[in-house]
Amino acid sequence: MSTSLFFFDLSEPWQLSFQDSATHIMEGIIHFHNWILFYLIIITLFVLWFLLLIIRFFHLSIFPLSLQSLKEGTFIEIIWTLTPAFILISIALPSFRLLYLMDEVLDPILTIKTIGRQWYWEYEYGDYLQPSFIFDSYMIPTDDLHSGQFRLLDVDNRLILPSLTSIRVIVTAADVLHSWAIPSLGVKLDCVPGRLNQTSLYIKRHGLYFGQCSELCGVQHGFMPIVLQVVPLNDYLSWLNSYEIS
Repeated sequence: MSTSLFFFDLSEPWQLSFQDSATHIMEGIIHFHNWILFYLIIITLFVLWFLLLIIRFFHLSIFPLSLQSLKEGTFIEIIWTLTPAFILISIALPSFRLLYLMDEVLDPILTIKTIGRQWYWEYEYGDYLQPSFIFDSYMIPTDDLHSGQFRLLDVDNRLILPSLTSIRVIVTAADVLHSWAIPSLGVKLDCVPGRLNQTSLYIKRHGLYFGQCSELCGVQHGFMPIVLQVVPLNDYLSWLNSYEIS
């Protein structure tokens, strides 16, 4: 496999923003977050300004309340009823579109099965290999780390996938609830014993992508990292050929 430059998509100290997106779904999640944040800032500033204005100028000693004044606010009531409705609609429409895209599964070229166990991951390639290629992925202990590896994030066997390829990921669990989550790909899928959940991936660039189990699954829940090594399609086929030959 080639030693081309890898991107390292993982969290940084004091990071407040999202990790760099590597899929269209994650890009949509970031855009939707920014869209909601825009409304949040505007509404917060307007409410604060209006509250300070009322406290400063509309005091009972200046504007005493009367029954007649309470009946003359029909127009303003229409405004503060319709305005939130329009805001909610403008938020709901892109939300529905994003949810539809996240649930859509395209015709996959490759299918990967992921099984969550206490406390490691098991991966299975079964499309083109007979018998299926199955391996376990454990976190590398701190004492066994080499230079350039990340503590509590690196694993002994990485999941290798091709870039620019339609991939279906099927997840389940063998014991308790787990969650297969990779922030840069916009993926967080529950692994439920006795049930198969699936999602589709189309990773736009090769690199290293880090994730972790995101469902409390026991005392070693925090020691179930996920590492995807995404390579060009030719390198992926070469890796498959080397496995078949071995």
